[in-house]
Amino acid sequence: MTEHTKTDGLPGDEAPAQPVVLERSRPRNERMAGDKIECNACPVLCQISVGKVGACDRYANRDGTLVRVDPVVMLRRSLGGSAGIAAVVPFASDEPADWSGDLLLADEVFVTGVGSSTTYPDYKPAPFIVASQSAGVDMVTVVTEGIFSYCSLKVKIDTDRYLGPEQANVRCKGEVVGHVTTAEYGSQMLSLGGVHHLTGGSKKEGRVTVEMMELLGNKQPVEFTIDGGAQLLLQAGRAPVVNGVEEQRMRVGCGSATIGIFAKQFYGLADEVVVVDDHITGVLTEHQAGRCLDMRASGIKLRGRKSTPGRYFQVANPGTGWGGTDIADPLSIIERWDATAAWPGLRLLMTSTTGEHCSWYVLDDALNPIEQALPPAAQTVVDRIGENCEPSLTTVLFLGGAGGSLRAGVTDNPVQLTRAIKQALVNVTCGGAPAYVWPGGGITVMADVMRMPERSFGTVPTPAIVAPIEFSMRMADYRALGGHLEHVRTLEQVLRRGAWHDDGAPTGRRWLPNPAGNAWPLGQPPLLG
Repeated sequence: MTEHTKTDGLPGDEAPAQPVVLERSRPRNERMAGDKIECNACPVLCQISVGKVGACDRYANRDGTLVRVDPVVMLRRSLGGSAGIAAVVPFASDEPADWSGDLLLADEVFVTGVGSSTTYPDYKPAPFIVASQSAGVDMVTVVTEGIFSYCSLKVKIDTDRYLGPEQANVRCKGEVVGHVTTAEYGSQMLSLGGVHHLTGGSKKEGRVTVEMMELLGNKQPVEFTIDGGAQLLLQAGRAPVVNGVEEQRMRVGCGSATIGIFAKQFYGLADEVVVVDDHITGVLTEHQAGRCLDMRASGIKLRGRKSTPGRYFQVANPGTGWGGTDIADPLSIIERWDATAAWPGLRLLMTSTTGEHCSWYVLDDALNPIEQALPPAAQTVVDRIGENCEPSLTTVLFLGGAGGSLRAGVTDNPVQLTRAIKQALVNVTCGGAPAYVWPGGGITVMADVMRMPERSFGTVPTPAIVAPIEFSMRMADYRALGGHLEHVRTLEQVLRRGAWHDDGAPTGRRWLPNPAGNAWPLGQPPLLG
């Protein structure tokens, strides 16, 4: 920095000198061995020996040059010719086999943040600020990898099984890495990771948390235990395994909903139907559906707390038995029969909300339910309940706070980016996948990891998650928010050279087709709350 002997900014004074920005900071330890390189892609500042990689496994010392180990991911609308799906080719080749340099194809390629590198130490422009076109409109996409300390995974587990009490700790390798949150319709929900587990606990807790998040985000299996609850094996896009048993289906609805949906199909086949459910157990003849069908009251009396006609709460405790309760014998929820209403020969069907459990009973002369074989016609309806239950799935959503320093890679005035996003001028994606932007302050994004490229997530041992993020907008809007226009480069330049501040050996790029379920990132309206 130039020293100043007068106050900067006063009329008539010279403008202050600009700082010289080094691509790598001067080593903290001047006695560092001469064959080592200090990497400043994150706050750890690894000193990497020749032939070795840094703590994040993302950067290496190749013959005295700092290089990126994994390639940048490029999306194409379609792949053909010699490119091939997931082909890895170097930047800066004289005649790239998969790119003709034809700018008429500029709306066919999207540079993602996967493998792109970061803006650390935060004042540097993003490594890729790419000018392209979409439907004839000049566009710009700011591409980077964010180092996220403020991030978590929201996990949706499609099952009726009881996983654990709300707010219970979720553990991985014995360390607390999250908690059970509110259950949703047919699914149990977990909140995993977050800044308090990454940085607020022990060193081991932070390390286990970040490793768990990287694995789960990259669609790998992870084992968990819940205090006072179940053991889980979870993997995005796969059925959850609860206490060693792979789940098959999620419920069609609560007990009351199941009664309502299938009431007309039960009519005439059974005199009473009870759908057992941990939350709302349904009784057909008391339910409005049964009353509208003018069904005769059966006189059945259930345990639990009656809510409205035909709808009962708390008939049993939560568990892994019938309908997410702890019962194995469905008759245990029947308190008694009203002898003035019930009759010998009454046909009772009891089933769960998934149809996985069902029993058929007939009342004898003493009004005792005697189990018998399920009639084929009743079996058909139970099978239909199962048919209407969707397969169990584990869904993993990445939730990250991008309202901090990475915005400086887009503009010198970070709030301008936040405002532009909230004004629907900027489309935010994560590895090209659509991202939901939460309402309110900051830039809080959420994306389904199944819609992101393979190996989208990395880590740094601070500890923090490394995740891709892209901001796409019209060139005119980028100019208006004060973007780093001097670092905008055409797509052709990017494909021939790589990142603007890459002073090492050329890295690679990996081509992937744009997933069929994802809209093309350029020219799409942002997903706003």
